[in-house]
Amino acid sequence: MPLKSFIEVPADSHFPIENLPFGIFKPRQGAARVGVALGEHVVDLSVLEEGGHFQSPEFKDRHVFSQDSLNAFLALGRPAWRKAREILQHLLDADTSTLRDDSELRQRVFHRQADVTMQLPARIGDYTDFY
Repeated sequence: MPLKSFIEVPADSHFPIENLPFGIFKPRQGAARVGVALGEHVVDLSVLEEGGHFQSPEFKDRHVFSQDSLNAFLALGRPAWRKAREILQHLLDADTSTLRDDSELRQRVFHRQADVTMQLPARIGDYTDFY
């Protein structure tokens, strides 16, 4: 059965619930942090993390989504990446009430892409290009 988000996503969108690309965004108010694109929105993972939605062994009790790069999240490895996607797809599913029915939480979690500035997603150190 295909996944269906409670957020309307245009059929031609590059960012349906099946494709949640991680990135760093900065809202007009506040610091840069981790989010994923969903349709024309950015889902603020720092708010979900603060609310305890990413408490599982894969995250090793670390808070990685309030940072201004993906480095700490990427360092956790594939099990954490899979778990994050699983948690997000569950929270965004049309049949899950957690976000769908909590307008205050939705207001804090969802940002219109047009209202944020995207940032570089990772800090790369010790890189030399010999080209």
